[in-house]
Amino acid sequence: MRRLLTAPALRRLLLLLPFLLLALPAQAATADSGDTAWVLTASALVLFMTLPGLALFYGGLVRARNVLSVLMHCFAICCVVSVLWALVGYGLVFSGGNALIGSLDRVLLIGLAAVRDGSTLPESVFVLFQMTFAIITPALIIGAFPERVSYGFVLLFSALWLLVVYVPVAHWVWGDGWAAGLGVLDFAGGIVVHTTAGISALVAACVIGARKGFPAQLVPPHSPGLTMAGAGMLWVGWFGFNGGSALAAGDGAGLAILATHLSASAAAITWMTIEWLRIGKPTSVGIVTGAVAGLATITPASGFVGPGGAMLIGIAAGIVCFAAVLIIKQRFRIDDSLDVFAVHGVGGMLGSLLVAIFALPALGGVGLKMGWEEQLGVQAIAVAATAIWSGLATFALIKLIGLVTDPRVTAEAEYDGLDLATHGERAYDHT
Repeated sequence: MRRLLTAPALRRLLLLLPFLLLALPAQAATADSGDTAWVLTASALVLFMTLPGLALFYGGLVRARNVLSVLMHCFAICCVVSVLWALVGYGLVFSGGNALIGSLDRVLLIGLAAVRDGSTLPESVFVLFQMTFAIITPALIIGAFPERVSYGFVLLFSALWLLVVYVPVAHWVWGDGWAAGLGVLDFAGGIVVHTTAGISALVAACVIGARKGFPAQLVPPHSPGLTMAGAGMLWVGWFGFNGGSALAAGDGAGLAILATHLSASAAAITWMTIEWLRIGKPTSVGIVTGAVAGLATITPASGFVGPGGAMLIGIAAGIVCFAAVLIIKQRFRIDDSLDVFAVHGVGGMLGSLLVAIFALPALGGVGLKMGWEEQLGVQAIAVAATAIWSGLATFALIKLIGLVTDPRVTAEAEYDGLDLATHGERAYDHT
């Protein structure tokens, strides 16, 4: 029987084998089903934070005659931002571009990849997850000026603010912009979400002005129970906010959620204790505000610190944010009505700085790629740049919109309440 391959033929075949393998069609990248399922779940949790969590949290803190307007603001912002995100927002953040802004390569989300580069997720899932962050950020700001702003102003301001403030900052930090190049750490949005929203809220409260009677007439929450229910939804949703930012179902997500929970718990206890000692009673609004302060403060650090560091960050959040509320409302007499700056802004900036310390392995963190002093400097630069841009852009936007429509409703509408004056409806049947 003749040999099928001679020695020379076999040698030639072996030499050609690498080229034959290269000619075979490459296996298409496939998404990980477990990671995809987790991030889809996290997306639902983050949307749950806005609707109904934030809406109810804010709604309970205003007068009964304005609660429906707050719910309408959150609901409408969700719709407007979602459309803008699909139209141009996502691409301007995450698709190419330069150090300052992304590109228009993903207009109307055309050309999404089956698997996003550098991840195990379909790009559509990543788009959805990031969309929920874009939704809640301008929704946070409305807590600075409820009960006195026109509905048209809220819609126009939120749309423009998303494009002018949120989109560039998100690109700087998360979309390979200049801050990412410096090595800034922002796991889930202490800079991108809370610093931008908090600074913008403070500027908006100053420019738009206080509610009639402030500060002589304090406005008690009409439904602390509603606020407490909304805060509970925020807490649960925050597991998706921080845990989902790991973009995978694994130890990173688990540790981020653990840190989130412990920080919120420590901050709530701290706030409640301070309030108890100060006024003699622990209030429901106090304990939930403390929890939200802890959640906001741990957000930038949640994926980088250990459980012990998370609790210490929570304690710091309870003390610093409580003091910030008193300073803004009582000393400077700024009607940031629902304490957006003091809780979210101060908390987000505080956590963004503390991550440089508590991410150290000696304190249970995952470690840094540079010295902690250098990291602290990088964090401070990113926070300062974000704060300055957010403040200046917000001031300009409000003044610009004022040329088209008055940000404030009439004195009569403010007295009657925005539910009836703006929407022709009431949240409650008083008959």
